[in-house]
Amino acid sequence: MPLESGKTFPSPGALCAPTSPAGRGEESIRVVAGILSDRDGRVLLAQRPSGRHSAGLWEFPGGKIEPGETAHAALRRELHEEIGVEIGAIEPLIGVPWDFGDKAIFLDVHRVRDFAGEPHGREGQALAWHRPDELAGIAMPAPDRPVATALRLPPHYAVTPEPGDDDAAFLARIDRALAAGVRLLQLRVKSMSASRLRALARDVHARTRAADATLLLNAHVDLVRDLDLDGVHLPAAELMRLGARPLPPGRWVAASCHDARELAHAAAIGVDFAVLGPVLPTPSHPGAPALGWPRFAELCAAAPLPVYALGGLAADAVAAARARGAQGVAGISAFFE
Repeated sequence: MPLESGKTFPSPGALCAPTSPAGRGEESIRVVAGILSDRDGRVLLAQRPSGRHSAGLWEFPGGKIEPGETAHAALRRELHEEIGVEIGAIEPLIGVPWDFGDKAIFLDVHRVRDFAGEPHGREGQALAWHRPDELAGIAMPAPDRPVATALRLPPHYAVTPEPGDDDAAFLARIDRALAAGVRLLQLRVKSMSASRLRALARDVHARTRAADATLLLNAHVDLVRDLDLDGVHLPAAELMRLGARPLPPGRWVAASCHDARELAHAAAIGVDFAVLGPVLPTPSHPGAPALGWPRFAELCAAAPLPVYALGGLAADAVAAARARGAQGVAGISAFFE
C-alpha cells in the first residue's frame, strides 16, 4: 500500500480543544463531505474553482452544514446543488478537526452507499474519478488528507500474539488469518533474538505480500528499513520519544495511543493512523482502566487521523466502532484463536 505525502497537522493544543479555534472560544464550522464510488472502486473528487479558498486543489465534494441540519440532510442538499446527484444511504467514514488559524472546521465525512444521476460540475468545477491509491499524488486541502488515508485502510487491523517457540505453527496461524480476510497486520514480538526476528519478519512479509496485505512491524524501525517492510507500528513510549516521523512517505507509520496527549503527538509528527484503547476491559490486562465508548468517541473526534478501537472487542464490532468515529477494530484475540 503506497502512502500519501505532504501532510500538515494542527498543533497538539488544537487537538485537545477542536471546537475552540485559536483559543477564541468560537465553535468550529461543521462541514460535510461525501465519498462517491463507481463500479471500479474509484472515488470522486471535485476541484475548487478560482476565487475560493484553496482554489485549484481537489477535494471530496460537500459543504457547510446549516444550523438545524443533520449531516445526511446537508450532504443530500450539497451534492444535489454541486454535482447533481440524489443520494440514498450513507455511513460514517471519518471526522477531521482542523484549525486553519483564522478559523476551525470539523469535516464530517461519509461514504455514499447509493446515488442516482451522473455527477457533473453544476458550479463549473472539474470532476475526476481516482483509485484510492492514486490520491497520494493529488494536491488536496490539508483536512482531506486524512480522508484519503482512511479510504486506503481496511476495517480490521490484526495484531499477532507472541509467536512462542514454534515458528512453523505461528506462520500457519498467519496463513489462516490471511485466508480469513485480514489485510492489515501488525507483527508484534516482545521477546526474541534479533536473528530469529529478522527471519520471522521476512517469512511473514512473504505471506502478506502474496495475499496483497500490508505488514507493519512493532517498534523495530531499522528492521523495517532493512527488510523493506510496509511500515512500523510505534508503541506509545517510543512514539512520545520521537520528534519527527521515523519513516519517509511510501511507508506506513502507526502508533498505539491511550489518551489525548499521545494522540496529539501522533498527529503532530505525521503518524498515518493510531490505535486507541483499551476501550473495554480485556482478559489480557485484568484491572486495567478502560476508556469506555463515550470517552473513546470524544478522543476520536479530536484526532485528525484515522483511529482504530482496541481492547475487549470482537471482529464484528466494526459498526459499533464506526458509530463512535473509528476506522474499525484492532486486536489480537479477535483475529487469532
